Amino acid sequence: MKLICAALIAVSSLAWAQQGPPQGDPMGDHFFPPELIMQNQKSLGLTADQQSAIRAEMQKTMGKFTDLQWQQSAEAEALGELMKQDKPDEKAVLAQFDKLLSIESEVKRLHVGTMVRMKNILTAEQLTKLRDLKRQMRRPSMGGPGGNMPPGGPGMSQPGGQRPPHPDNGGE
Repeated sequence: MKLICAALIAVSSLAWAQQGPPQGDPMGDHFFPPELIMQNQKSLGLTADQQSAIRAEMQKTMGKFTDLQWQQSAEAEALGELMKQDKPDEKAVLAQFDKLLSIESEVKRLHVGTMVRMKNILTAEQLTKLRDLKRQMRRPSMGGPGGNMPPGGPGMSQPGGQRPPHPDNGGE
């Protein structure tokens, strides 16, 4: 169970790390990262049936994602081979690039579909609780003792104070 949960978190991270939805995106604003659900299953009051259904979704997603990840690696390697030529064939490069984009699109589609199915497993009360948890996560922290937080808060390591996009929270 723990291995499956960790694997889905990794899947979600990889899928959204490629290019998660921008802040204010309707999809990102209404989906919940799987780890948020897993880490709060007791406070959400998930039933045994809900836990089982969510685990089943996660397992189904992992199998498909693994296949796509292998395909993506092979296509990226092929693109790299084409591009390293001194005079690459533009048509060949663009055709290979389209193959790679198609796989990336499938990965994102798989992720969004999984998020929709997971959301549909939850009750209205559980969704309200998750929204509250997401709002609490967005509130800026004042830091530890003495407020010794770097400008912008924890995780702000990008130039200009921009937080790198978090892969699993719908772009929040």
